[in-house]
Amino acid sequence: MPAAFTGSKPKLSLNQIINMSVGFFGIQFAFGLQNANVSRIFQTLGAQIDDIPILWIAAPLTGLIIQPIIGHWSDKTWHKRWGRRRPFFMIGAIFASLALFVFPNVYEVWMAAIMLWLLDASINVSMEPFRAFVGDMLPDSQRTTGFAMQSFFIGIGAVISSLLPYLLTKLGVANEAAAGVIPDSIKISFIIGAVIYIAAISYTVFTTREYSPDELKSFGEMTETDNQVNIKTPAASFNKRGSVWSLIGLGLTAGIYFYNSSVENKLEKELYVLTGGVAVFGICQLVAGLLQKRNSKNGFVEVMDDLNFLPDTMKKLAVVQFFSWFALFAMWIYSTPALAQHLSGTTDTTSKAYNDMGNWVGVLFAWYNGFAALFAFLLPVLAKKFSRPATHMIALIAGGLGLISFYLFKNENLLIISMAGIGLAWCSILAMPYSMLTKALPANKMGVYMGIFNFFIVIPQILAATLLGVFTKHIFNGNAIMTIVVGGCSMIVAALLTLRIKDK
Repeated sequence: MPAAFTGSKPKLSLNQIINMSVGFFGIQFAFGLQNANVSRIFQTLGAQIDDIPILWIAAPLTGLIIQPIIGHWSDKTWHKRWGRRRPFFMIGAIFASLALFVFPNVYEVWMAAIMLWLLDASINVSMEPFRAFVGDMLPDSQRTTGFAMQSFFIGIGAVISSLLPYLLTKLGVANEAAAGVIPDSIKISFIIGAVIYIAAISYTVFTTREYSPDELKSFGEMTETDNQVNIKTPAASFNKRGSVWSLIGLGLTAGIYFYNSSVENKLEKELYVLTGGVAVFGICQLVAGLLQKRNSKNGFVEVMDDLNFLPDTMKKLAVVQFFSWFALFAMWIYSTPALAQHLSGTTDTTSKAYNDMGNWVGVLFAWYNGFAALFAFLLPVLAKKFSRPATHMIALIAGGLGLISFYLFKNENLLIISMAGIGLAWCSILAMPYSMLTKALPANKMGVYMGIFNFFIVIPQILAATLLGVFTKHIFNGNAIMTIVVGGCSMIVAALLTLRIKDK
């Protein structure tokens, strides 16, 4: 356990780094089940392929709101027994485990959408403070190792969770069911996931003690004035920004509405989510301006102010994250329907071929996560040799080529090669941006900035859910494999954008 220390922050032992990372095994176990099986659940309950992205939207929208709030609260929290970040780990774990128990027993699409929302929101409560946790606990020289260790547990958790329905099927659990009924292999997998989630989070909570604010001050990472609220954005600036974004969002929303009212071939209703989100951001800025004018320095104003003063490194990394995660969501949302259509020639969700491909996608996801777990040990070595941005660029290029190869490979077994590239990219996405970011962030705002940084995971998810259905239906004529190719191109763009980042 870390001890009080005066001077620079001490290095932790390997066992301590492992203990503080085990919780991510449970978090990713839940994410692995969600990513590999939710599209399948939606289609089993009757959703059409081009409707799937919009069904994912409620979850990331909730994350967009929850993440900076949880980050801000965890920055301000300190409990003598439970610490700063750990209370949020446990609260999220309890609700996520309950959601995992209930999810596979729903019988309507709208019920599945609500459960996805609850599950994703709860996972975000646990996950968001974990990134700041590494920044709190480790000196910069160990942060790449800390995030790589998280990547290792993420990889292991995702391997097992992705394989679980496949393994249960091999053990004789039914993988097929009547139309509109979720197979037992999925139901049992989610129940196992609930137990593992709460157990893994509890392990980290009870084996790790956090540094107190006084200890962080002794390391020179916090000062007596850090808890003072200092809003740098004048009310007039809040109002100006808010007016611009509100007008853009409302103007685009009105434009889509009037266009759809006058033509037969209407634009997709999912676009309202995107334009409405722009308007809501503008309205939030206006509300912050009103509160600032009244000298009301609450958490909402502070978070909106932090949004206006992002560190330069964070801005550059945010763009890289955006294109990286857009690619990942294309893969997660469309792998099962795309490969079932491209390799098995079926879109019938009740067919044996479709469900077999659904299981194989779970196996493929296990492969890329297994590769990620192995590559986690390679990342610190590469980062030391080449620099963190260069390592990240190499990994993203490998991932982009892996996604594009989905279209080129006609044998499902060859896709394991694709998974190697995707695994390297996934491992790096989970470690390198955060390792570079924590060096640029003040310790007293580590949580809120990590929450804001997660916007650039959530925003591409919303865009993917909003636009990919449009692309698949109208541009690719329902050929979902081309949507995966778009994802690969997006990841290569992200790789090129890392050239703008200078490692500190």
